[in-house]
This record gives sequence, C-alpha cells and structure tokens, in this order.
Amino acid sequence: MTADHAHLKSDFLRSVTARGQFHQCTDLEGLDKAAAQGVTGYIGFDMTAPSLHVGNLTQIMYLRRLQQAGGKPIVLLGGGTTRVGDPSGKDEIRQMLSEEQIVKNTNSIRGTFQKFLSFGEGESDAILVDNSEWLMPLNYLDFLRTVGRHMSVNRMLSMDSVKLRLEREQPMSFIEFNYMILQAYDFVELKKRYNCSLQMGGSDQWGNIINGVELGRRMEGFELFGLTQPLITTASGAKMGKTAQGAVWLNADMVSPYEYWQFWRNSEDADVGRFLKIFTDLPLDEIARLEALKGAEINDAKKVLATEATALLHSRDEALKAEQAAHDTFVKGVTSENLPTFNVTNDELAQGLRIGAAFQRAELVASNGEAKRHIAAGALRVNDQAVTDETATISTADLVDGAIKLSLGKKKHALLRVG
Repeated sequence: MTADHAHLKSDFLRSVTARGQFHQCTDLEGLDKAAAQGVTGYIGFDMTAPSLHVGNLTQIMYLRRLQQAGGKPIVLLGGGTTRVGDPSGKDEIRQMLSEEQIVKNTNSIRGTFQKFLSFGEGESDAILVDNSEWLMPLNYLDFLRTVGRHMSVNRMLSMDSVKLRLEREQPMSFIEFNYMILQAYDFVELKKRYNCSLQMGGSDQWGNIINGVELGRRMEGFELFGLTQPLITTASGAKMGKTAQGAVWLNADMVSPYEYWQFWRNSEDADVGRFLKIFTDLPLDEIARLEALKGAEINDAKKVLATEATALLHSRDEALKAEQAAHDTFVKGVTSENLPTFNVTNDELAQGLRIGAAFQRAELVASNGEAKRHIAAGALRVNDQAVTDETATISTADLVDGAIKLSLGKKKHALLRVG
C-alpha cells in the first residue's frame, strides 16, 4: 500500500491496492466510503470468442476481490455491445459476429464466472446480467434525444481508442464509434436497475468509464465511481495470456488443466510475486516469503503459483493432478522414457531460440522447411502444447524443472537442457 493510500478504510480498496491492482479512481475518498458500506460494482465482458482467456482473468479476480470484501459483483455480458465491437486497443475494424455465434459464445462462457464468484440472492451474491436486455429494444431516435445529446463528439474524438486509429489513418466504422456511448449507457441502466455505483476495468477502459460516470450525472444526477487496474504485461513486456502457441483459454476443452498449469509454471522469475498477488488468494505474507526465494528455489514459487491458479479455475484435484503429471514428465522423464537429451546455453534461451533451430538441435527435424511443414500439420509440440507460429521462439520461460520437452507427433520426444 502506498503512502497516499495508507488512510483507506474499505477492505476492498485496501486489498486491491496491496495486491497491485490499483491504477486510477474517479473519486478515491468517495469510493472508499461507499465500499466500506458494501458497494455494487460491475465489469463488462463481450462475447467475441467461445471462451474467456487469461487476459480476462485480471477482471474476474477484480470482481472476486470486491465480493471477498463484502461488495456485490455484477458480471455484465455484452450480448448487445458484442454486436458493435469495442475499438479499444484495436488497429482495425472488428469482424462482425452473427447473432447465432454471439449466443453460442455467451452460453459457452457463462460457467467460467461460477468458478470464481458466488452467485445467488444474498446481499453480496454475484449476479449475471446481459446488456442485450436494454440495448436491443432501444429506439434509435429516442436514444439520440435522451442519451446522445449528453455525449460530446469533441470528447469522444480525444479518446485513445479513437485518436490512435485516426492518427494511424486506420479505418473506424461508425458502429464502433458508437460503442463508448453504449458502454456509458450500460452504467446508467445498471444504476437504475441494480443500484450499481461502480464500474471497474483495465486502464485502457478509463475513458469509457469516465463517460459512464459523467453520463449518469448529466442524465439522472447519479453519483457513480470508476476504478481501473494496470494492464498486465509480463516482465519482458509481452501481453498477458499470450504464448507462442496462442491464447491461454479458460475453458478446459480449449486449454487442458495440465496446459493451464504449465502456463503459470513457465512464468518469468520477475513476475512470480506479482502474479501470486493478482491471480491467487494466498495471504500476502506467504507471497512475500515465496517472492524472496532466489536461484533455483524460485521454481518452488512458480509451482505454488501454477497449482493455486489452476485450483481456482479447474479445482484443487485437477491442479494436483497437473502438478503430478508435470513432475512425472520432466523429473522422471529422462529415466522412465529414456528421452534423448540435448544441451542449449543460457545465452541462447535468453535471446530466444527459433522453433525450427530448437527442433533441429534436438534432431527431430532436418531443416526449417521440415519444421514449417510439421507446424502446419499440427505435429510439433513444446512442453506438450501445440506450436502454431513458425516464427515463435523458445526461451528461459519455457524451462520446466530445468528442461524443455520437444515432441514430433506422439512418439518422438527429446529434452533440451541448459548445459
């Protein structure tokens, strides 16, 4: 907790600050007072894919922290806004999804929230709401008169999501331009229907959240609050939840519990403490102990992170199974399977070893061209995760108990070890 936040009274703001999840707040003193009495807060999730991914997990954990502190979380499904597409952080026009696909994605995603939040009728129980409920019946002219007149085009043009696209001379459709109006209107509707006073999100949503706070004040005289957390990137600057093999999905049918455990186990050394604070419920003093581990012992902290994060999503039983499977594969692997072992240097891994070169080193392919053909066929795997990008590299982050397992098909395997 920083010095200027030491006076915080609410458990919620004290928790998110201590866990590194505080970035900006529209009215810190006002929100602290409201949160101390039990505030209702929401985060919106658009239905652009059949599963959420690790990048969304920071927001789900935000809602979890709110509930743990006695607040009431609202999960807002963007059944309506997904039809428009959020331009934030995008360089090109989003592909429009069919209504059938949006419904399918919504049904596929719903169950994820139940892993992290307690739903029900109680005062602090979470609720699931879909903004198609109020956006779909809107009359366009009425909406322009009641809501549009409060929105400044000058202000909208100054938003990063719009400004950056215009500066790069990249196209932005009128339908995308409307997204921020709809998101602002969501906040007003949630206040009316559920007495929701807080909208949360990543720091890239700050402008959109401000719009909602101001729209509520102008339209209804509401006192609303906005709160953001920093966008999470890895220590090396990579986007959170992205690997050489693609997005780390939360649905088990897209990324298995074992693969999910491996993702967290492969965290960079410098990220372990931060990720333990954000993505697990471990007490802060225990995290401080794990964070202080040095050298090879940091791997013990990574295993704790992997098991705790996997337990939250897939259950403790699945997490322990994944941990045991990893142990069997990487610790016992050389003797039990008699896998051929090849050496790489620390410098090579620090700089990033190209996939093709790594598989050639392990004598699983003879050339880059052969590696590319196997990648196209889905036959190459790193640590049992399929390789989909021929330009991907293998780094120290891929080391598991000092080794990286490379596989060609189901029967040819090798280990790369630092030596």
